Amino acid sequence: MTMSSSKIKYGVVRAIVGGAVVGFLSGNFAVGIGIFAVLLSISFWGMYIKYIKDNPKHYWFKRRFFGWGWTPATWQGWLVTSIYIAAIVIFSFTIDEGSSVSEIFFSFIIPIAVLTAVIIRIAYKTGEKPRWQWGPPGSKEN
Repeated sequence: MTMSSSKIKYGVVRAIVGGAVVGFLSGNFAVGIGIFAVLLSISFWGMYIKYIKDNPKHYWFKRRFFGWGWTPATWQGWLVTSIYIAAIVIFSFTIDEGSSVSEIFFSFIIPIAVLTAVIIRIAYKTGEKPRWQWGPPGSKEN
């Protein structure tokens, strides 16, 4: 599956121009940056959905669009990711301002490290082979 490089460039240019215009008209640079981020996200959303749905091997996790790692691609991948996030939230309630360093280490840091190792192992076994990727597969940058 290849993505058009000109389609990517058009989406980026549209986001830059839209962000600049809104930032200039509103007189607020932060608003312009926010609009830029929203427009950039919208321009990549369609390509991202196509990429995730192009999954003939039914990987739970596919390579990320940008960087190294995985993103959930099926309901099983989303379930694993949701459980991971829920576990982090639950472990975060085990510590407070009065917690000692050893309590934080044994009741938060070690469990999170183990959970992270487990989710990486699951993604490695049920996902695509990880590699550095910058943009959609088939673009010049990859």
